[in-house]
Amino acid sequence: MNNILITGGAGFIGNYLTHRLIIEGRKVTILDNLSIGKIKNIQQWLDNPNFAFIEGDLKDSKDITKAIQSSQIVFHLAANPEVQIGETDPQVHFQENLVATFNLLEAMRKSKTAKTIVFTSTSTIYGEANTLPTPEDYGPLAPISTYGATKLGCEALITSYAYTFNSQALILRLANIVGPKANHGVIPDFIKKLQTNSNHLEILGDGNQKKSYLHIDDCINAILHATKTLLKTNFKVDIYNICPIDQITVKRIAEIVAEEMHLHHVKFSFTGGVDGGRGWKGDVKNMHLSTEKLARTGWTPKYTSEQAIRKATQSLLREY
Repeated sequence: MNNILITGGAGFIGNYLTHRLIIEGRKVTILDNLSIGKIKNIQQWLDNPNFAFIEGDLKDSKDITKAIQSSQIVFHLAANPEVQIGETDPQVHFQENLVATFNLLEAMRKSKTAKTIVFTSTSTIYGEANTLPTPEDYGPLAPISTYGATKLGCEALITSYAYTFNSQALILRLANIVGPKANHGVIPDFIKKLQTNSNHLEILGDGNQKKSYLHIDDCINAILHATKTLLKTNFKVDIYNICPIDQITVKRIAEIVAEEMHLHHVKFSFTGGVDGGRGWKGDVKNMHLSTEKLARTGWTPKYTSEQAIRKATQSLLREY
């Protein structure tokens, strides 16, 4: 694992992964169009001889060809992470997730060196699972958002290319990731709302949405652990869930954010949501993934969902 390409490397998860890999002595190239990622996230590495940044787009084959060159492993993190946008503009998820992934796989197929891909997928590919915690072999997979659908489509493309063109693939289905530098999601949303009005917080849905939240430190440890585990095998494709051991409600997250902001008299109001209390169309109301498979390889998360939320809130408040 010497020459590495990270797509979306200037984004939230990508910049942390970049940091860890460079600290380990790896050579890292980032391809990012900066539509969501920020150059300040990787500023410290711009003069490092083991680092290269290419501002480019996965929808442009020339950019991919330039970036992939001598790379051996591709960490494919680039995507549009906004699930809600699928209700108003599903074309975004189709282009930024499916088309981008197909173009990357084509570049890897033509490459002489890039024969391993690590793909950050999502818990939303399971849809409203009847089994909780949900294991990797759960089915049928029926995503309820275009985001989840396109991510599942990416998984299928990646799997087919691994078997057809003799490469190796690792698919990682992530829970909700929180931590410093996060610029979207429930914690930044609540903080910004309370900074505008410290007496009132509007919460999308009925507040009972119950999900798992993983701290970014646990996420990066899991990604690298799973990657190194795969590279010791001859598996064509392997799939792991990455998730903490528990869940937390949206209402409890709101309480934690208010506590950390030292606001003791905040009035919560709930929009009621759609389709039985969801925050938006495509919002999975109850999510918790089984991590027994990854645990058997030696990985365990350090933080629970509540600990991750509190730690992330503390960090983000220092940034804002």
